[in-house]
Amino acid sequence: MSIKDWPTDDRPREKLLQRGAEFLSDAELLAVFLRTGTINKSAVDIGRDLVSSFGSLRQLLDAPPAAVLAQEGIGNAKYALLMASLELGRRHLAQSLAEKELLTNPQMVKNFLRAKLRHQTHEVFAALFLDNQNRLLSFETLFTGTLDSCTVHVREVVKRALALHAASIIFAHNHPSGYAEPSAADKQITERLKAALALVDIRVLDHFVVGNSEVVSLAERGWI
Repeated sequence: MSIKDWPTDDRPREKLLQRGAEFLSDAELLAVFLRTGTINKSAVDIGRDLVSSFGSLRQLLDAPPAAVLAQEGIGNAKYALLMASLELGRRHLAQSLAEKELLTNPQMVKNFLRAKLRHQTHEVFAALFLDNQNRLLSFETLFTGTLDSCTVHVREVVKRALALHAASIIFAHNHPSGYAEPSAADKQITERLKAALALVDIRVLDHFVVGNSEVVSLAERGWI
């Protein structure tokens, strides 16, 4: 049966408009993007198959393009639309951060960093540069490393912070292993950065480690 033949209240798009996106299942949200199914499957059926094949919506969105494009009902246009929607979410978070005082929104910061770094297959070291009102000046990826390490050049961090006239910085990096527990090396580089930046009156407010399902704050652990 085509979705057009379903009761109006059961159709994903109509349900979204009437009740809100939060009331849709992962499969139904995917169906809104897919718009159409195949001869044998509705868009919702394809959405369910996608979530089932990859294990979760997150794993689907983080999967390599070739793996997603190999699924029934997914072509270049639908894949492009799906990736565009993901990037819209990231940019919405970034613009929301830019309009707020970051220290009053730690969960928003964690959500943003999770969206930006969790899908990276190599370790990435990034920074949020803040003004003297703790508002975002710039988010930048500073260094990219290997599967389990990333070399951080303290001098380059200081130079970039001065160029942006930053008053403070929040650092972040991902653990591609998915395990967010900070390492001894993470604490050591944080101390080095904190000491170097203090010489030019720039504060290090936090350092977040991003894993698959958790974002750990070194400040919350009392290590900054």
